[in-house]
Amino acid sequence: VEAVESGGGLVQSGESLRLSCTISGDSFSLYDLAWYRQFPSKHREAIATISSDGEITYSNSVKGRFTVSRDNAAKTMFLQMTDLKPGDTAQYSCNAMLHGSYRAWGPGTQVTVSS
Repeated sequence: VEAVESGGGLVQSGESLRLSCTISGDSFSLYDLAWYRQFPSKHREAIATISSDGEITYSNSVKGRFTVSRDNAAKTMFLQMTDLKPGDTAQYSCNAMLHGSYRAWGPGTQVTVSS
């Protein structure tokens, strides 16, 4: 099972980006999914989760600005990011869990926000 992120890039403060995470295999609809980001300092933060049942959580740092969603038919999870700030600059990655075990973790996509 592999996860691949896309959609990162260089944007200016206040702009938006939409990230995608596509996961191979036949069990996508069963996975609990999450977005993480790792800062240049190497600190890693869980920022959004969406369960197989559609329950959603956000970290306080992105609540109100980021929206997570999933398309089970397309085997893809999305992260719509709005009002981006320089502090959002990080490597964004996704993972999938099933029965408490990680099944896939993507290599990440870089998001850089200039002021």
